[in-house]
Amino acid sequence: MRTAERGERGDRGTIAMYTVLFTPIVLLLAGLLVDGGLAIHARQRAADMAEQAARAGANQIDTAALRETGEPVLDPGRARAAACDLLAAYPDRVTASQCDADEQEVAVTVQISVRPQLLGIIPGFGEFRMSSTATARPVTGGGGP
Repeated sequence: MRTAERGERGDRGTIAMYTVLFTPIVLLLAGLLVDGGLAIHARQRAADMAEQAARAGANQIDTAALRETGEPVLDPGRARAAACDLLAAYPDRVTASQCDADEQEVAVTVQISVRPQLLGIIPGFGEFRMSSTATARPVTGGGGP
């Protein structure tokens, strides 16, 4: 009987040890899953904002030049202003942006800051930034069916 008692005493606390060891690992994996999803969403959101702003800028065609040459030419000042105005509608999400335009295309860069939800409690895993760039050119229709 003494051997049975010794075996029982040797197993006491094993579950507690596993819980203490594996809980931080599970929390880290959950943090990677949640905060990784936030990062992917932020990247897609930055790309969406940059594309929308670039298209808004590409709509600013110089009508006088279009009538004169038949080719779509951008008004760079209006294109830049239209792109930046659209980004100004997202002041709480956009931390930095850059709008450039010439007579041929509009280029927009957007940067979004994201706070990690679970990994933020770990030192060194603070706020991170996701950025995206998009360009757009004016196009006129009517050339095909």
